[in-house]
Amino acid sequence: MGTWDTGPFDNDTAADFADCLDDARPEEREGLIRGVLMRTVDAVGRLTEGEEAVAAAALVASQCPGGESIDTPYGPEQPTPTLPDDLRKLATEAIDRVLDDEDGPGSNWVDPQDGKQWRANLHHLRTVLAPPPATIPMFSVEQLHSEDSSPSLSQQVCRRE
Repeated sequence: MGTWDTGPFDNDTAADFADCLDDARPEEREGLIRGVLMRTVDAVGRLTEGEEAVAAAALVASQCPGGESIDTPYGPEQPTPTLPDDLRKLATEAIDRVLDDEDGPGSNWVDPQDGKQWRANLHHLRTVLAPPPATIPMFSVEQLHSEDSSPSLSQQVCRRE
């Protein structure tokens, strides 16, 4: 693998994937992105498409709130179609699979600092793809006390915290 930087398209394999997307008809691009993500999630043993999966996940993340646009000469030149929301979960699982692969792309770095930066980039992608669940306001139950009796269930009041 020829790698020149730590971005999702900064290696030969991911750049080739971008070329493949550019060569495909617009209606085929989602299928290519989904396919590489699915194969990565379902892979057993060493990953063979880890670099492509990272690039595909970056394309999905670019359409999410907080996602960064793909602004590199090595990424696709043709616009990525609007991708369905279900790809967020699949892209997150693919990123997890790449991060867990001890013999995969994360092990190929000559400079350990570059490897750390690459992993940090993947964690950032994962954060954009799978933001923490929204918090739901909690309610507390207060009991209304009357002077001469203990509260009944009908006297309990729900109050937003």
